[in-house]
Amino acid sequence: MKITIFGLTLSSSWGNGHATPYRALLKALRRLGHKIDFFEKDVPYYARHRDFERVDYCRLHLYSDWESIRPNALQAAADSDVVICASFCPEGARVVDEVLCLPGPVKVFYDLDTPVTLSALEHGQIEYLRRDQIREFDLYLSFTGGGTIDALTSLWGAKRALPLYGCVDPEVHSRVEVPAEFCCDFSYMGTYASDRQAKLDALFLEPARRLSGKVFVLAGSQYPWHWQWPPNVKRFEHVSPSDHSALYSSSRLTLNITRTEMARWGYCPSGRFFEAAACGTPIVTDRFEGLETFFDPEDELMIVDSAQDVISAVELPDSELARIAERARERTLAEHTGERRASELIAAIENTQIASYSPKAKSEVA
Repeated sequence: MKITIFGLTLSSSWGNGHATPYRALLKALRRLGHKIDFFEKDVPYYARHRDFERVDYCRLHLYSDWESIRPNALQAAADSDVVICASFCPEGARVVDEVLCLPGPVKVFYDLDTPVTLSALEHGQIEYLRRDQIREFDLYLSFTGGGTIDALTSLWGAKRALPLYGCVDPEVHSRVEVPAEFCCDFSYMGTYASDRQAKLDALFLEPARRLSGKVFVLAGSQYPWHWQWPPNVKRFEHVSPSDHSALYSSSRLTLNITRTEMARWGYCPSGRFFEAAACGTPIVTDRFEGLETFFDPEDELMIVDSAQDVISAVELPDSELARIAERARERTLAEHTGERRASELIAAIENTQIASYSPKAKSEVA
């Protein structure tokens, strides 16, 4: 297949959770023989923290504004079997309008932020999607599953909605030699978000205060660095994707915190889950509905609700932590890789094509 994607960013992992799963998915699609064009608006904050400008698994198009790239972008889309418009794409609603007018390709919306999208649409308009556009797509793919999928069809009018969760590239994320700068007892990697802050304080900063003899590492951009941080917390404003494995491999345990909107809807595993698990790092996480769909809370990770829960996890023996981490790694490599998601994506597209051209579908359109 020829696939054209209009997304937030592939080239920069700074301050967003889109680039890493895109890379794992697109690499896997290319290995399966598919050809991909990815269109990304060249914005200053990603340009300053760009990991690359070209890659060998897709054609990456960086553009200054939609008008400058429009003829080439629409030609690429028209020549494609599938066009994917994705969440948080700059000027995305305008791009969607143009894509929906194309007669040939299957039109897909890939929402890597579904709870955020639907909540925002309930209260007004957003730049990358309008409510009336949802029903026009042939397929709506969501990073969030569970009841969100039913809501997309029953309440929002999507013709067909399916989950396409995050994933990991095992070639990028695996156990590596431990660098001294990242060595710690407990780590957290994530961009600052106000709705995660209460949990960050309860599940990371408070344990750091109580375990003053342990080393904690926080990696993420946009934090107010003037805060009074516990002295045993080492901070890194940005850790490049090439160093994620090093950070996780250097962490005796690592923490996952789910944003409020994502946790409210459930079935929303962060890509950090899969990265850490692939590196063989024990995971401590807050809870959300559907977590057991991705990992076994009894054997593959540890759910925590308080600082004391975190402290109890940190105090577990190395042998127990190694057992938990290995089971999560096995589960991840079997079920949560880019290859697995690429196969799911192609199957979803092919089934959509079949449904679109069935006699029943044609009679309904008529």
